[in-house]
Amino acid sequence: MDILWFLIALGLLFGVLGPYLLRRRAGGIRLAAPGSPDAADPAAYGFVPQEDQDVRLPGADEDLLDVLNVVQATQDWKAASQLLAGTGKDGEVRWQRVQAFAGAASLELQEKPGVGGAWLRAWRADAPKDPGGAAVHAEFLVQQAWRSSVAGSDDFRIILEEALKVTEEAALLAPGDPVPYITQLAVARGLGYGPERFDQVWAKVIDRAPAHMGAHLAALHYWCEKWHGSREEADHFATTAAARAPRGSLLAALPLFAVYEHVPDVVLVQDFFRTAVVSKAVEGALYAVHSARPDDPMPAHVRHLLIWFLVRGERWAEAMHQLVKVDGHVGAVPWTLSADPAAEYTVFRNLAVAGYEANGGSPLTLPR
Repeated sequence: MDILWFLIALGLLFGVLGPYLLRRRAGGIRLAAPGSPDAADPAAYGFVPQEDQDVRLPGADEDLLDVLNVVQATQDWKAASQLLAGTGKDGEVRWQRVQAFAGAASLELQEKPGVGGAWLRAWRADAPKDPGGAAVHAEFLVQQAWRSSVAGSDDFRIILEEALKVTEEAALLAPGDPVPYITQLAVARGLGYGPERFDQVWAKVIDRAPAHMGAHLAALHYWCEKWHGSREEADHFATTAAARAPRGSLLAALPLFAVYEHVPDVVLVQDFFRTAVVSKAVEGALYAVHSARPDDPMPAHVRHLLIWFLVRGERWAEAMHQLVKVDGHVGAVPWTLSADPAAEYTVFRNLAVAGYEANGGSPLTLPR
């Protein structure tokens, strides 16, 4: 009986990985030995090596990267405070920068327990009324809850209760700023708010930023089946937001995130990633990134998820077109859900390169 279960498991594993590794029909991928002249080489496209991928950000933000490097090198928080003070409240950039600072401090603490992230503790102690510091601290606590404890445990709830207090403080320090309330959406999800109480928080967000993509992503998680909603509720939330999205908004990509949240762990349906539901969501996301405003910082988030879907749907050329826009930065879903985001991303990138070349593509045929 044990050998029977082993063979069944082996068959399921091959069913998932086989389509990418052993395609026999025309245009598929054939395995090549490393160093072989037939082996696809991501470096030929100017792609960044796995070890040099930046896991802190989904895409380039040179001002943020410069400040992050200074803060982490000197452990002095003042440059971070100045950057956030000069970042407007009415767009996505502030939310993304708050997340990045909080994530950097959390990763530092994970790598150096008790020592890492000292600059954030100093920031809060030296400037307790700084709204940027309060916003980063709140997001830091949320990320710590998920990184350092088990969802639903006493430690998890204690950290999130503290995060809730800090979001309220941050909101008082920065009237009109949606970021503290966006962070509060994650707190509400973790603490298990009922729909009515969650909607009260959501109302505060959309009063301040009705088309905020980051806020919609945070709210979508609440409505997913794995948390407090269902597949149908998540789909309704995403499609309604997409339908109401103003021109140039990335909310048209929200249904793709809803689909991703409900992809089964093992896909047994043949050509699942080419079904009408997936294809429609992918096309909506492609439209969103193509029509996004040039100054919008959020397309990178969408492009990373598009890469995941396009590779699994064997749409190699389209995946390559997204890769050239984001390679070098992997701090986005789906990669950040892995223990090693850079490694996870690199697997998909290398599959895209191999599939692209198997279908006649080359560095010369890939537009930048």
